[in-house]
Amino acid sequence: MDRNLILAITLSLGVLLLWDLMIAGPQREQLQQARQTAQEQVIEQGDDLSGLQAIDPATAPLTLDEALKKAPGRIPIRTPNLEGSINLQGGRIDDLVLLQYREELDDQSPYVRILTPREAEHGHYVEQGWVVGGNSGDKAVWSTPGGATLTPETPVTLTREEAGVTFEKIISVDDQYMFTVEQSVRNTGTKSQTLTPYEVVIQRVKPDNLRNFMILHEGPLGVIGKTLYERKYDKLRKNKNKQVDETGVGGWLGITNKYWLAAAIPPQNEEIDASLSNVGDETSPIFRAFYSLPSRDLAAGETLALTSHIYGGAKDVDILQSYEASTEDGGLGVYDFDKAVDWGHFFVLTRPIFYTLNFFGDLIGNFGVAILILTLIIKAILFPIANKGYESMSKMKKLQPEIEKLKTRFGDDKAKMQQEMMALYKKEKMNPLAGCLPILLQMPIFYALYKTLFVTIEMRHEPFVLWIKDLSAPDPTTIFNLFGLLPYDPTALPVIGAFLGIGVLPLMMGVAMWFQTKLNPPPADPVQAQIFGMMPFIFVFIFAPFAAGLVLYWFWNTALSILQQWIIMKKNGVAINWGERIKLPGMKKTPAPGE
Repeated sequence: MDRNLILAITLSLGVLLLWDLMIAGPQREQLQQARQTAQEQVIEQGDDLSGLQAIDPATAPLTLDEALKKAPGRIPIRTPNLEGSINLQGGRIDDLVLLQYREELDDQSPYVRILTPREAEHGHYVEQGWVVGGNSGDKAVWSTPGGATLTPETPVTLTREEAGVTFEKIISVDDQYMFTVEQSVRNTGTKSQTLTPYEVVIQRVKPDNLRNFMILHEGPLGVIGKTLYERKYDKLRKNKNKQVDETGVGGWLGITNKYWLAAAIPPQNEEIDASLSNVGDETSPIFRAFYSLPSRDLAAGETLALTSHIYGGAKDVDILQSYEASTEDGGLGVYDFDKAVDWGHFFVLTRPIFYTLNFFGDLIGNFGVAILILTLIIKAILFPIANKGYESMSKMKKLQPEIEKLKTRFGDDKAKMQQEMMALYKKEKMNPLAGCLPILLQMPIFYALYKTLFVTIEMRHEPFVLWIKDLSAPDPTTIFNLFGLLPYDPTALPVIGAFLGIGVLPLMMGVAMWFQTKLNPPPADPVQAQIFGMMPFIFVFIFAPFAAGLVLYWFWNTALSILQQWIIMKKNGVAINWGERIKLPGMKKTPAPGE
């Protein structure tokens, strides 16, 4: 195979994989979801340690307002980042809104809600307590002094009594998203009691607007001991046997969506029995991340104390890692807490890419500029290898007249022609495959950057310049409504809408790719030449739905590559004529070597 054929095959496979990953795959999933029941009725099931209250299957889920009012009482939560309330029934945290994040880019858009009462359609909440005599206490009503409000400066105290046992919770919250729950249990009876501490995160039914991307984990997950376990919503919904049941010392468990996490964090020095499961059924799933600690015997008159934590907030890497720090360094020592972010199997690339973007984004205040700097760093790292590749391509282009002579000389004797071409390459000390290296090396970097921009909240709603207001979303303009001059959204069209969001940035990238093809030697095979000629056009459509930050990277990387390749071609004495195979206004078309 010659170099151009290998390159064409590589690019074609790349296009097909990207097409299936970004376009066809999500559309298949959406069609599958559309065939499911429009509204999933919730039937809760669980064992004694589930922390679940049974709900009559015939009872329809309540609206959010109705569910909030159903509680016998609530303690308000007010922090710089959070707003919500604690339900006095069960003492659970089931009402939480993130004040630093809105659902849409619009400043008037509602704040992101992360926790919801379990009586609501998509109940999502966190609960902890003690199982005594088979009773988890999730129905019990706690009491608290009137007028109490949970703030970073004012913890709240909840108390209740049952069967000769007095329970107390002191709940505090920091300035970010971490709740500390200090529990104490006193046996006021005359008989010894056996108690089992537990904590549970529940998600009733899959959240709305999930697209089930292959590269993103959404659903129950946790670090049990030293091992990360993940189970996607659909995997547990369709097959309950896929649940996780493990033991380990310390860790954390929770349920995550793309940017948000609700997690239960046990004492890091105790062994936990943990599970990630669906305790409902396929049509009415109830996803659960649960742990229990070893049982305690509590003699009459004795008191037990236990401290655990609850996280409810954004998966901000700096914040997650601050809780990973040891207690001596001001953290909680939560092991691998930043693995709540789905770094993927390419973490050796995604993590460095993120840290670089985060550093320059915080330093400069613009993540778009950080992407430009990251591209320069990547180009510098790959500079020696890319240079060899571009030198090979320059020599290949310089040899085009000689190659054309060989074609004329040997005609249909392809074996002889290949032999003579190899001899020519050897004489010129040129490796025809070296030109593939720049593209092949970019593929894993491109994927890692795509994943980083997709899964990290730091890029969410971050602007660049002018019309680019969110680097994690596609370019909002589109040529098919004249970039907003016509009053309709072509991307809303069924099936083909995903291909019509061709904004300014994808077009700029396509133009840059087209110019780059003119620096490369023309393929010998006419079919390959047609494929290469169509590539910039195809990539415009492929990249249009991608995050603007990713398209910005590819455009800037291509522009730098053109500059680098142009310099190398000049150095190797290869004449550059932009009219070669191009008909520009006022410029006579110049035939390429061999044409």
